[in-house]
Amino acid sequence: MQPTIEYVMAAEDLRIPGEGILIGDKIYSGVTLTLDNCLLPLERLQQSPSAEHGLSADTEEQLRMRGCELIQAAGILLRLPQVAMATGQILFQRFYYCKSFVRHCAEMVAMACVHLASKIEEEPRRVRDVLNVFYHLKHSKGKR
Repeated sequence: MQPTIEYVMAAEDLRIPGEGILIGDKIYSGVTLTLDNCLLPLERLQQSPSAEHGLSADTEEQLRMRGCELIQAAGILLRLPQVAMATGQILFQRFYYCKSFVRHCAEMVAMACVHLASKIEEEPRRVRDVLNVFYHLKHSKGKR
């Protein structure tokens, strides 16, 4: 009978450079976002419909971030998988590269994106549930 040799490796030994961040004993992947593979033409990126209606670039960026945060919070409360929340955020961003924040309510678009993303990712939620979650987020914001 051959003796068995057990190898005990620490999490630090498993880390591959460039493969993430080690926090405690878990490795978290990094995310790099670039515009190298952008689907939109450069002209559309430089001059959005909101900018054409007089909205400043800083305000538009804040509205985009707030919309994505709203979708993320709603997705958590609806117990959607992360991929569905990411799909909703992508739909939100793409919508506002075609339409203006000045003419379309960001909260309504965020609701529609969550509902549509839940259906796309085959984790459907009722419209009533989506509306109730957004109502809760809107009215509980001041209590935090």
